[in-house]
Amino acid sequence: MQRLQAPRGLSLEEKRTKLLEIFHESKDFYQLKELEKLGPKLKGIVSQTVKEVLQSLVDDGLVQGDKIGASNFFWSFPSQRGTIVQNRLDNVKETRTSHEAQLAELKTAIEHERTLRPLSDSRAAALEQLTSMKKQLAVLQEEIDAYGACDPVKVEEKRRAVTLAHEAAVRWTDNYSILLSHFTRQTGMDAQDIRRYLEIGDDYEDIF
Repeated sequence: MQRLQAPRGLSLEEKRTKLLEIFHESKDFYQLKELEKLGPKLKGIVSQTVKEVLQSLVDDGLVQGDKIGASNFFWSFPSQRGTIVQNRLDNVKETRTSHEAQLAELKTAIEHERTLRPLSDSRAAALEQLTSMKKQLAVLQEEIDAYGACDPVKVEEKRRAVTLAHEAAVRWTDNYSILLSHFTRQTGMDAQDIRRYLEIGDDYEDIF
């Protein structure tokens, strides 16, 4: 027995195309709620997805929208898509021309610099020395990274962090002592009993 397959849902691009067809075939203006009714009825677009599809078309400039009074209206005409594509093509051509001009300028500048710096024995030796020093620098940098824990900057950062943690601990310890003293005065309870109940050791305040 041949099994029946469930109908395949529309892809996002298919929904975009079909929603555009509603605009182009009618050449009319619509509100979102109208499109949410027409989408399923005319093009098989699920009503709940119409808003998302419409927004994607607006973001790409294929559908225009404007608020008239208290309502938002949307529209798109067949010639609009061609205009958008042509504008994009013109922009790409303009960008390409600009990049080609910049490339030509760079090539000219490179050739000019080469004429000012003709290759000689001394220049070749200097370039070789520069390459060698760059390699040595890379090796030294690797050694520094290997001993990163001993980096003076990192050590100072850790020392500062320890200092801040110590200051915070002293501050909270002082707050605890003040609160404990106030509580014992108000209630008449023994401080040792409170410490024992809260499981606070006698060395709690011993921070140096």
